[in-house]
Amino acid sequence: SLTVKVELAGKGEKATTEFVNPDGTRTTVQYTANFDGKDYPLTGSQVADSVSLKRIDARTTDRTDKKGGKVAQTLRRVVSQDGKTMTVTVKGTNAQGQKVNNVVVFDKQ
Repeated sequence: SLTVKVELAGKGEKATTEFVNPDGTRTTVQYTANFDGKDYPLTGSQVADSVSLKRIDARTTDRTDKKGGKVAQTLRRVVSQDGKTMTVTVKGTNAQGQKVNNVVVFDKQ
């Protein structure tokens, strides 16, 4: 399973993503970043070690994940007008070096 918590933090956001792996172990990925396009630390990820954010509009955010300064993934997050659904489009490379192009839809709990 996958749980994402996003909350406002200063001029940006704090995000925590928790994965429950097939073997039952948990992986937590976290960052706190401003919407300024600058790189900020990303912890817990095998794919990336930094993240940058750009606010496109009130409901859309672009995120770039990098590892060692090189882009690993880009994510576009769009929140529905009623605020109940978040759609994330992920493009790039996973931890195994395979190309990814996924769309993930989250319902607010």
